[in-house]
Amino acid sequence: MFKKIFFYSITAGILSAISCIIYNRIYFFATETDFSKVLNTATLIGINLIACLLAGAGYLALTSWLKKSGEVIFNFAFSILSFASVIIPISVSLPLAIKSPEIFPGLAVPMHFFPALAWFTIRPLFIKENKLATP
Repeated sequence: MFKKIFFYSITAGILSAISCIIYNRIYFFATETDFSKVLNTATLIGINLIACLLAGAGYLALTSWLKKSGEVIFNFAFSILSFASVIIPISVSLPLAIKSPEIFPGLAVPMHFFPALAWFTIRPLFIKENKLATP
């Protein structure tokens, strides 16, 4: 089970990181504002991998401790933490050398939802359920 969840977490982290890098490039070309001093490619990859690995640890812990409701509680917690983490890019003070710091939340806020979206998107590939019976 651990091995499966580990690969699930790594895959979600990679998908999330790729999504963030693509979104970062699109945002750069749309606004012509470079935030690479704050969010560069290595940072995006690292943050997304860490977030998904932590999610995997939480998922493994909750589904082990709470057999019936662990996954539901994890999904709620992951969604709530994604929403709560939005406060970070909104409240951060960027260096004065950064051009147009007021549009930074437009780049960073959507990226906070990418790990959860990647996690929920690839779930059917890794976790199979046979709970629904056809009549």
